[in-house]
Amino acid sequence: MPLINYIDASGNQFEADVEVGSNVMQGAVDNMIDGILAECGGACACATCHCYVDENWLDKVEQASAAEKDLLDAVVDPKHNSRLSCQLTVTAGMDGLVVHLPASQY
Repeated sequence: MPLINYIDASGNQFEADVEVGSNVMQGAVDNMIDGILAECGGACACATCHCYVDENWLDKVEQASAAEKDLLDAVVDPKHNSRLSCQLTVTAGMDGLVVHLPASQY
């Protein structure tokens, strides 16, 4: 299983092995990593799983869909590397992926 690295707003790092085919949001929820609320359960409907993909990984993840981009317009402190972690499907090539969690989802 790929190892995903979650870094919270205070700089604390958490690691989780996440099954291929799952998503970055579910990896955080399953491993009780704070910072991703996931209120809609991964339906791409709420944006409470907002994260920032580390600059070194931007070209290794799929581009955001139109629906995801619409939701990202409503997040607190959006950046060019903002993504919804529920839309980041884990692949074998994502071993070592780093995502940064925002200080707040609201």
